[in-house]
Amino acid sequence: MTATAGGYVVAIDNGSQSTKVLIVDGEGVVHAGARVALRPYATPAPGRWEHPDDDLWDSVVAAVGEALGRFGGDRSEIRGVGLCTIRFCRAVLRADGSLAQPVMSWMDERLPRAYEREVDDAVYVTTSSGYIGHRLTGECRDAVGNYQGMWPIDTERWAWSADAAEYARTGMDPRMLFELVAPGEPLGEVTAEAARLTGLPAGVPVIATSNDKAVEALGAGLRDEGDALLSLGTYVATMTVGDRPLAANTDVWTNFGAEPGAYLYESNGVRRGMWTVSWFRDLISSAGHGATEEELNLGAAEVPIGAGGIVAALDWLAPPDEPWRRGALVGFDGTQGRFHIYRAILEALAIETAGSDDRAREVVGRGRRELVVTGGGSSSSLMLRILAAVYRVPVRTPLVRDAAGIGAAICAAVGVGMHPTWDGAVDAMVHIGDRIEVEPEAAHAYQEVAKTYATVIPRIRRLFSEKE
Repeated sequence: MTATAGGYVVAIDNGSQSTKVLIVDGEGVVHAGARVALRPYATPAPGRWEHPDDDLWDSVVAAVGEALGRFGGDRSEIRGVGLCTIRFCRAVLRADGSLAQPVMSWMDERLPRAYEREVDDAVYVTTSSGYIGHRLTGECRDAVGNYQGMWPIDTERWAWSADAAEYARTGMDPRMLFELVAPGEPLGEVTAEAARLTGLPAGVPVIATSNDKAVEALGAGLRDEGDALLSLGTYVATMTVGDRPLAANTDVWTNFGAEPGAYLYESNGVRRGMWTVSWFRDLISSAGHGATEEELNLGAAEVPIGAGGIVAALDWLAPPDEPWRRGALVGFDGTQGRFHIYRAILEALAIETAGSDDRAREVVGRGRRELVVTGGGSSSSLMLRILAAVYRVPVRTPLVRDAAGIGAAICAAVGVGMHPTWDGAVDAMVHIGDRIEVEPEAAHAYQEVAKTYATVIPRIRRLFSEKE
């Protein structure tokens, strides 16, 4: 098998629940892939969420090996590796680059605070991409676009801050930090040891991407400022393209993009969005009523709009500034069943995120033209119809649902010269999948459901508030 655009790239997408690997050619055709689930988080103390043992690296090794085992092409034609990992994680390393303590998940309560040394042999503090990149290349370099949150980063310059006060604020010594690399630039080359473990060719360049949400936006073809991208993952929020950092605002914040100098404007989000879908599926399965998500979608499609009056408060993981918030399901009258609850969860995701996107777009002064939907939930035709009705714009999906994987492939393809420009790479490698138009009757019905949510959700949150 020969690639159509001068070779292949391996795209690593290390997400919150699994590591996915794609082997892609320059036209965006996937020639092989694999997915390896991550182990459940360890919670050694309240508020602490850690990846157990060396789970992130182990999952990368396993997923790359499986994908290469399914690849029918010539491995010598693999020209580069694009590495994308979960944002807002923290890895503390020893001098040799091994983990000095477990990688902290983005949900860990320590991450919004300044770094405090917990182990004596801590030498480096980096992100999950810094750690995995070091395991692949042996170099202390990391993707600058993955540094959001409590880091001494200069967002305008895409560089470490020149202000000593920033290092004091974040608790980080500059000597503990990796060198920063822009999207499309090399992190290093696959070492002989990494090649032995993964099956990747030794010496192949590993290319920097950005944070996982930005890479997902790139791989979904988000280019027009009138488009919003909704990422249906563990964290669910909308994004739109930007060209400069915004002033601080409670309704929208600036994230790095996945191209040098590009930005994304991101709304507030639901912290355990599609996790709630998986939680409910597993819950009813454990009760002896096993059902796949496909079966739940089919059953929920028969439920009327509004889920029979059930309202879902998606506060299963409270934000740091309001730790009293809790998830809730209200509105039972004895006529509803599991499909009503499932539909209520989907409707809540649409209504909550649409409201956040409305507020973000008001801040940046933009209307909404289309909604691009990515992530596991984008495979649900019911969810796409709900989103089109609630957002009141057409919905489209990328052909390859692992948009972060395609985004990582684009970064690698640009980095190794398979495509000379970012626009050319996106045009060649991103293809549209499904397209859903707005159903006017459903859009009108959801306006009424949204009014119910606007009344009920604040009351639910007040029930749990420490201030009441």
